[in-house]
Amino acid sequence: MTTESSTRLYFRLLGYVKPYWRVFLASLLGIGLVAASEVVLPIAMKPFLDGTFVNRNPVAMTWMPIGIVLVFVVRGLGSFVGNYAINWVGNKVVQDLRGQMFRRILQLPTPYFDHNMTGNLISKITFDVTQVTYAATQVVNVLVKDLLIVVGLLSWLFILNWKLTLITFVMVPPIAIVVRFFNGRLRRTSLATQEAMGAINNVLQEAIECHKVIKIHDGKGYESRRFFEATNRFRGQQMKQTVAASLNVPITQLLVAIATAVVIYQVTLQAAADRTTVGGFVSFLGAMLLLSAPLKRLTGVNEHLQRGLAAAASVFGLIDQEAERDTGTRTLERARGEILFENIALRYEGAERASLSGIDLHVRPGETVALVGQSGSGKTSLVNLLPRFYLPSAGRIRLDGIDLDDIRLDSLRANIGVVSQHVSLFNDTIAANIAYGAEGKVTQAQIDEAARAAHALDFIRALPDGMETLIGENGVRLSGGQRQRLAIARTLLKNAPVLILDEATSALDSESERHVQAGLETLMQGRTTLVIAHRLSTIEKADRIVVMDQGRILEIGTHTELLARGEAYAKLHAMQFGDAAQRMMAPGV
Repeated sequence: MTTESSTRLYFRLLGYVKPYWRVFLASLLGIGLVAASEVVLPIAMKPFLDGTFVNRNPVAMTWMPIGIVLVFVVRGLGSFVGNYAINWVGNKVVQDLRGQMFRRILQLPTPYFDHNMTGNLISKITFDVTQVTYAATQVVNVLVKDLLIVVGLLSWLFILNWKLTLITFVMVPPIAIVVRFFNGRLRRTSLATQEAMGAINNVLQEAIECHKVIKIHDGKGYESRRFFEATNRFRGQQMKQTVAASLNVPITQLLVAIATAVVIYQVTLQAAADRTTVGGFVSFLGAMLLLSAPLKRLTGVNEHLQRGLAAAASVFGLIDQEAERDTGTRTLERARGEILFENIALRYEGAERASLSGIDLHVRPGETVALVGQSGSGKTSLVNLLPRFYLPSAGRIRLDGIDLDDIRLDSLRANIGVVSQHVSLFNDTIAANIAYGAEGKVTQAQIDEAARAAHALDFIRALPDGMETLIGENGVRLSGGQRQRLAIARTLLKNAPVLILDEATSALDSESERHVQAGLETLMQGRTTLVIAHRLSTIEKADRIVVMDQGRILEIGTHTELLARGEAYAKLHAMQFGDAAQRMMAPGV
């Protein structure tokens, strides 16, 4: 990373601090008080000690210990304000960056998720961003405070006699109880923080894994609000940790100051009346001892800065990713459902061969068209082009005579419903999953009706909390058939005129398949439907069947017509039903 790019990156980071400049200024004033108090202490030692040991001034002898305690009171106040304010700003920057990254994730195109592991994305948004904010806030804190301390102490050391001998202050502060108390509180708040982070990871993981459902149901706003609530809870726990950590240091220092004041007071009472500059001696020693800590922090700040800048490159790399392309300007109210694929080709990035080539297919409004073929024949690739999860390499697709590129993405996807074998559900109630994307626009009666039409209402009512039952991560508390029926109910409630069924009944037992199939038949009524199925028995009633192989269409016709031709479909049918007959005749079946 060049100096120029590092500088540009750092100023971009500081741009996220700008909205909170007032609180940031308060933090600088607080750490300025800390720096001033650290310089004032050795400077004040000389007049204080000379006035007591040399001149035996009773006023100085009385007020010296009190003055030291007051200095540490001011120092503790400045430390708390500075630390709290800088951490408040830092956590707000974390929240803002995470919110921006999360919104970008919701806007990224599907191919991005194909080439980036979920764990890396989660790491960027949970870990990298914290390293970034250290560079944006804490580094400034260290530079301002410690530079002020170093300049002040060095100036004073030059004024004093550099030949003074070093001595060691004897201080045994009673701080064990304070440390134990704050350590216990920090442990408790750390556990709560970890739980809050778990909630963030849960929302984030669901958003990544269910990104197609979010896109097709326009759930971006809903997911952003869920993520904001989770990150806000995390921020609150972080601030509780900050309170404990920020109070720990000044209280400990205050106790040390009190102990020191007592020691110094006892020494001054026993001081001899000679001309030795006791004040200068102690002042020099104190300044020199105080100088080591800020110098150590300043020498280590570059390591933290570079770590933060490296994390910033990762964070901004995600934020700067190009969002899903939406060139559409036309709004489609409710499509009739006429679909036209014209000479479609598709080659995935990095693939050796095209997944689709020369696809021409006209689907009439309200027609049910089944896509069959061996795995890898291009069936799913073809239907994924319709909601524009992927863009064709060549050719074009029309919906009701309008090129998909000319239709706004939200409008296009509002007209498409998807039910696949990999059901995506959220860790929420059954009602919230069925009404996902409706944003409070539907009534409970409409939710119940969708569940009834999907043959799901009976099992929902049998659950202890009915519609308010929490189903766990991706519906883990439900069976496969129950999850599938919830997905059908969600799509029924959406009431989109175009429907995509991708292996919706695969891997289900006979009883579950019967219920799911009945729900699908209700769902398909009056809709243009594209069905992908390996079980040919489930698509015999389709208006037309399209047989695909290696990204091309081999033949199109009804079930009866294709069997009569005796070509690709007939061979698939014979192979599938021949295997089924052999299994039935096998011993023990």
